[in-house]
Amino acid sequence: MSSVEESRGTPQPPKPLAGHELLAGRTAVVTAAAGTGIGGATARRFLEEGARVVLGDAHARRLRATVAALSEEFGGRNVAGLPCDVTDETHVAALFDLAEERHGTLDILVNNAGLGGTAELVEMTDEQWQAVLDTTLNGTFRCTRAALRRMRAHGAGGAVVNNASVLGWRAQRGQAHYAAAKAGVMALTRCAAVEAADFGVRVNAVAPSLAPHPHLAKVTTPELLTELAAREVLGRGAEPWEVANVIVFLASGYSSYLTGETVSVGGQRA
Repeated sequence: MSSVEESRGTPQPPKPLAGHELLAGRTAVVTAAAGTGIGGATARRFLEEGARVVLGDAHARRLRATVAALSEEFGGRNVAGLPCDVTDETHVAALFDLAEERHGTLDILVNNAGLGGTAELVEMTDEQWQAVLDTTLNGTFRCTRAALRRMRAHGAGGAVVNNASVLGWRAQRGQAHYAAAKAGVMALTRCAAVEAADFGVRVNAVAPSLAPHPHLAKVTTPELLTELAAREVLGRGAEPWEVANVIVFLASGYSSYLTGETVSVGGQRA
């Protein structure tokens, strides 16, 4: 490392941007939205941009805390939450029913729910494989299907944004199940976009590279996070709100002619 690089220290993220009412008056459902990860950051950014947000999450206690904090800041009318396991069709239906009951419509879905883990392929069990696929890919399918049915009925257009991953393109040891699921999310995004265009709904995805947060740290090692951050061109992982900014763009009118695409959020060295 050069003396210039050493003097720079740890790269710092920019300050969060203020909202500009990009989603004013719109109703959004965000899955896996409790806590400090991309889902929670997306819920906050949507509220800052004027949206009404319905949060789903499998962690009921964490969801209650998130809804309470956001309601205090943005008003209880604008925030609602319901425990939701995206592997359970009844949970999914109840989440979207809540959005329609409270606000009469559904404009945006953000599919953020996913399940990770690390296992070498030769040691991976059927249960490990199926658990990751059922939450990460099948859960995205279930929620997308529920949203598109309602958006088609409302006839007012809308947007779906899926959270994929650069592992849908790249290889990493121990991630065969997760990478396969995220590649499936990308393919689902493209096919759903073709069908949803018939009733004015756009479907896109983001593919984050690295967005560290406390819950991610619990399921990986500090050494791996340091290694992954070192590969990033900017010398750091993304802040969750930086990924959420791209999700806001894809959900807003600023991306009105973009559908079926997966936008990479990050940049790794070759």
